[in-house]
Amino acid sequence: MQPGLYLVATPIGNLADLSSRALEILREATLILAEDTRHTRKLLSRYDIHTPLQSSHAHNEARQTDALVRRIRDGAAVALVTDSGMPCISDPGARTVAACRAAGLPVWGVPGPSAVTLGLALSGFPADRFVFEGFLPVKSGGRARRIETWREEERTVVFFESPHRLLRLLGELHEMLPDRLVFVGRELTKHYEEHLLGHPAELLAAFEGRAVKGECVVLIAPCSFQFKDNAPRP
Repeated sequence: MQPGLYLVATPIGNLADLSSRALEILREATLILAEDTRHTRKLLSRYDIHTPLQSSHAHNEARQTDALVRRIRDGAAVALVTDSGMPCISDPGARTVAACRAAGLPVWGVPGPSAVTLGLALSGFPADRFVFEGFLPVKSGGRARRIETWREEERTVVFFESPHRLLRLLGELHEMLPDRLVFVGRELTKHYEEHLLGHPAELLAAFEGRAVKGECVVLIAPCSFQFKDNAPRP
């Protein structure tokens, strides 16, 4: 296995979604950098992988880059994973990649599951042009300003939302973008996977009286988009 940094996509829910190439890289790497070693250890245990683990998350990533660059330069093959999906996509990893690029070290990608692309495929919204917004601001003012920018958006908007803020989000969308179609993918690829599609008021009614659990990917259709009258909603 060549020295370098390997960005390895891991399952977003169903552990069976790990690719055969990802398995090979994780088994043969010198070291695995993980956002949460406890979470990643469950995945490694499922596949009987015993590669050494080291924590690398938003609070320590910058401090570790110099040592990591030296280690790769000395011949290490380092796999970088996050808790789910592709590293660097609203997850740690970008600083590590930038440090390796700046040092002239090789960086490879091992693609796999992504809630962004899966949400796009499941929604039925146009996917030829879209904008990814990561996580919305927590404070109300910042959230309102971000949502306001989507009023005339002609691309599909994709973002992540905490289950604890989903009802608040749907209320904000009902107030600001009441006529837009919204898709919520909850617990994608897991046992309790759920897809909800409708206008904000319809989704609020669907979640009424429920405790929302699990991570959510939310999509907002382009401002001019509607499903054809003769086509059922997905």
